[in-house]
Amino acid sequence: MRGDRRVDEVFSALSDPTRRAVIRSLSEDGPSTVTELAGRLPVTRQAVTKHLEALEEAGLIASDAQGRGARFRLTPRPMTEAMRWMAEVGGEWDE
Repeated sequence: MRGDRRVDEVFSALSDPTRRAVIRSLSEDGPSTVTELAGRLPVTRQAVTKHLEALEEAGLIASDAQGRGARFRLTPRPMTEAMRWMAEVGGEWDE
């Protein structure tokens, strides 16, 4: 049941277009600070922080301390679990 809850958290986090943009940015540009992300996205630094919290809660990203701030990076396992769930359900539809 824990796996299902994790998948729910992933889908909930990815339901927001700004969060998907954050994921895309981290995927394309690598680990980034809040300031770097805010510079690439059309939202404020405060908004980026809020979205990062939701993504971190879902396990999609992790932070590494860097001086007084942090760098955020992707953590692929929760996304892989969600993709596996989608493949299983999709396979059932094919039957």
